[in-house]
Amino acid sequence: MSHPSPPVRRLADWDHDRLSRLAAEHGTPLYVVDLDRVAENYERFASAFPDAHVMYAAKAHTGQAVLSTLLETGADIECAAWGELQRAIDAGADPDTLQYTAVNPPDRDLDYAVDLAADHPGLTITGGARDTFDRLEARGYDGRVAIRINPGIGTGHHEKVATGKDAKFGIPYDEVPDLAAELDDRFDLVGIHAHAGSGVLHDDLDDHCRAIAKVAEMGRTVERSHDLEFVDFGGGFGVPYREDEEPLDMAVVGEKVREAVGDLDAQVKLEPGRYVVADAELILTAVNTVKETPAATVVGVDASLATLIRPAMFGSYHPIRNVSAPERDAEPVSVGGPCCTSADVFCTDRPVARPEREDLLAIGNAGAYGYELANQFHSQPRPAEVAIEGDETRVVRERETLSDVTRVER
Repeated sequence: MSHPSPPVRRLADWDHDRLSRLAAEHGTPLYVVDLDRVAENYERFASAFPDAHVMYAAKAHTGQAVLSTLLETGADIECAAWGELQRAIDAGADPDTLQYTAVNPPDRDLDYAVDLAADHPGLTITGGARDTFDRLEARGYDGRVAIRINPGIGTGHHEKVATGKDAKFGIPYDEVPDLAAELDDRFDLVGIHAHAGSGVLHDDLDDHCRAIAKVAEMGRTVERSHDLEFVDFGGGFGVPYREDEEPLDMAVVGEKVREAVGDLDAQVKLEPGRYVVADAELILTAVNTVKETPAATVVGVDASLATLIRPAMFGSYHPIRNVSAPERDAEPVSVGGPCCTSADVFCTDRPVARPEREDLLAIGNAGAYGYELANQFHSQPRPAEVAIEGDETRVVRERETLSDVTRVER
């Protein structure tokens, strides 16, 4: 039975009066995350895969409030770096339930993971290069490992996230059986792992399922000679960023994925990240400038690519709404921040209810890789983050000061 919460949350669905109060109290730019929505999204996804082990991919949003909420909801955590392992533990995760997917790991990362596993042998380390396993063995590690494979099929919203065909990620497909035989004598080989891409919606679903089927076939091949505990198909399931895009029907997705997996003795694992947090968070930003030019009406705001870099990095679309006056007539505007680069633009010639100076705008779907990629370009302190949960509101990340930006300098 599917989860009753709506499959996507649009900007119009947020309480605009509450958002205005938050901006007035905490200033802008401001990240606002709805923890109830985080839990709802996870539960909806998990209910579509009742026989799978669903983990949350921490790299989408490692905020302690988000991780704690998901742990309370019943999620386990998958991590891609030593810092994510530590943050998951700080949020209350049992280290024996964690899975660490090492991608070209620095020595520091492997040292941390091996030390952690010495006291918590349930930790699983996933390697995507023979070198990684050699380096683990050199550190005296002989515990739980999984092989990340490269299925040769990449899917998702942008070529920079189509990891399933990028040589950076995973062992070449045809080399996996021989490597599995080698690792059996050196480690406790417990799983196969793959991740094809990110931001998958209906148009990409067939390709994504082809990648899943290929990974499942390799799982069956390895199962014939090894006692695998799981086959992990990663995440990649998307949410609609554009207003005219339809959300995934998770009942359909669940059926297609089960069909693609087929018969498998090992436990199926899935790692949603973006699906869980993307529409649970937005950014509030204040209009400071409205400039009419022959080429465009330019709306300047106090958020920038330091606040949200995805439009500059990926060309990503994020919905924008005038929270102060959504009823005004829409006019085509270009919305940009205060950074001295043409890349610092959130939209170009997009219809938005006519912004005026001191209006409050909301930038939607900022929960996945939003604060994670926030930076301090132009010496801009990173914004505060406020969490709402029911009627309660609390600051979960303080706004940085210039002293925070310069604190590590000597």
